[in-house]
Amino acid sequence: MRVSCATRPGCQKQFKRNFQPKENAIHTKTLNRGISWVILFWIVLNGGIGALYYAGCIDEGILVLISLFYSVCDMICILFFCPFQTWMMKNKCCTSCRIYNWDYAMMFTPLIFVENIFAWSILFFAVVLLVRWEITAYIHPKRFSEETNACLSCAHCEEKLCHHKKQLRHFWAANKKRFYPLGNKKEE
Repeated sequence: MRVSCATRPGCQKQFKRNFQPKENAIHTKTLNRGISWVILFWIVLNGGIGALYYAGCIDEGILVLISLFYSVCDMICILFFCPFQTWMMKNKCCTSCRIYNWDYAMMFTPLIFVENIFAWSILFFAVVLLVRWEITAYIHPKRFSEETNACLSCAHCEEKLCHHKKQLRHFWAANKKRFYPLGNKKEE
């Protein structure tokens, strides 16, 4: 059976039109796995940045640059390696990631310290998107789970990012000695 799904299922899973129930699916409580660690890490990281700002070590311009840096990091997470996915959330891919649409709120977090209505308006709309995502995840958890939503399964995924990341992992594994000529002493 061919399931009709969005071309970008990761960010589109919040919408009813992209929910295709799996037959005989049993929903487990894996939806919130790792979220506490992500939130704690993000608060500590940005709390440190805020402390540097209020201590006078950095200024508003640096906060904007940090926000731009977060934007670049978001692209790195999507295209190459995501520490949230690998170390905290333990997802297999972006499509099944619970925090997939948190990117704008995370990206603009440093702007909370900038006392400017335009900076706060950007952060406000980012938080609105985050809250909408979270409300939908709370009300309709089955849309967000690969176990219950056929659109999120690998069989129906047309996303090229997983393929790209797998190729990159194989490349690093095949060229490990070239990039690390001294190697790992444990392997010897």
